[in-house]
Amino acid sequence: MERSGATGLRGPATPLWLRWLPALYIAFLLLLEPLTPVQWPVSFLLIALPLVAAYAHGPAVVAAVTVFAVVFEGVLAGTPCCAGRSVGYLWERHYVASYISTALVGVLGTILAAHRIHRERTLATVRSVAETAQRVLLRPVPRRLGQICVETLYLSAAAEARIGGDLYEAVPTTYGVRLLIGDVRGKGLVAVETAAAMLGAFREVAHDEPDLAGVARRVEKSMNRRAALLPGSEGAERFVTAVFAEIPDDEPVVRIVNCGHPPPLLIAGDSVTELDSDDPSLPLNLGVLVGDEYHVDVVPFHPGNQLLLYTDGVTEARNRAGDFYPLAERVRSWCRFPPHELLDSLHQDLLAHSGGNLDDDTAALAAYRIPEAAPGRDDGSRDRAEACRSEELGDGSARTDPHRTEPHRAGPPRTGPGRTDSPHTRPPESDPPASDPPLSGPAGSGPAAPSGQ
Repeated sequence: MERSGATGLRGPATPLWLRWLPALYIAFLLLLEPLTPVQWPVSFLLIALPLVAAYAHGPAVVAAVTVFAVVFEGVLAGTPCCAGRSVGYLWERHYVASYISTALVGVLGTILAAHRIHRERTLATVRSVAETAQRVLLRPVPRRLGQICVETLYLSAAAEARIGGDLYEAVPTTYGVRLLIGDVRGKGLVAVETAAAMLGAFREVAHDEPDLAGVARRVEKSMNRRAALLPGSEGAERFVTAVFAEIPDDEPVVRIVNCGHPPPLLIAGDSVTELDSDDPSLPLNLGVLVGDEYHVDVVPFHPGNQLLLYTDGVTEARNRAGDFYPLAERVRSWCRFPPHELLDSLHQDLLAHSGGNLDDDTAALAAYRIPEAAPGRDDGSRDRAEACRSEELGDGSARTDPHRTEPHRAGPPRTGPGRTDSPHTRPPESDPPASDPPLSGPAGSGPAAPSGQ
């Protein structure tokens, strides 16, 4: 929940209990007053009331609360009907000292409230700029690219900044749909600058290079030129792990170039396969050390199959026991989910596994090849295609978690039939097309929730 400031920016809303805390504090004193002897006045506790109000209210409210506190101290000090004391107590020196102290604390509380509101507005401005920068850097990916349905997920380790060094992109070209996911070394503005340079290079060369290895090579050269302009060893330290993927329109395959990045997952039917590269390349901007040769792995990718690209923020998320997130194992329970539901399940389960405390930026991209429904046959293909068309009507924005430290609460995920295939076994080229998985779960069901540890 958020609130609007005077500048129109929106910041986190103050919790309801904190806004009512001054009233609760006064009620506590009224209950305590009759229980204490006359010579033990609790009105001195009202000195703290302005500071209590400063936590949740503005300077004007704090000033008004200060005046109320001073008047109420006088009422408790010298009103026989309420406190059992004579009127003469009203100007007794201890009570006068209490009035002065309350007024001084009220001035400090008013200044504190003004400073807090200024900081909140500054934070709202920073968050607004970060959100705008992220939309420029990670612009919304179309959810439908020809026969490919695409969904993205992004979680920033910097909860207030909402921006980091992980990146993704999907570009429709004459050579097919080309995908990119990457992870920049380091964090902060340096990582953001490097990610922006890489995305700009990829968006340009993806349309020009007929070969996927050529795309990686051109991006590498662009990164090298930019790094050469940086002082000292700073340029050499700005390397990026990445996976380039190409899904041609006229072939049931996916081509992959892996540059030191975690291997993608291929979801075919009820099996999940880690697509380890036969000859992985070094991360980008390190290829100059051994040459810029890139090996292209070709893997069957039939209609109804799904490809999941992700960064190491997913697999390196730890639970309280220090265990890494078992991505391949969890995805086996979601084999029949469409991209949007798959990433929703991953999002919730990842936050539950880590307790909402992610130590690294996290990005994921799911690409589903839509099968064509055979005439006169109702096998769910038509429903799947229609679901992807409806997704296309959305804004295409990446799923983000603006309040990363608040984990989702849910039960165990829905499970589907599993297989005992080795996760490192590449599907043979002769495998027949996988049967089309249904695009959604049972009617009325929402995204799957995380399984228990």
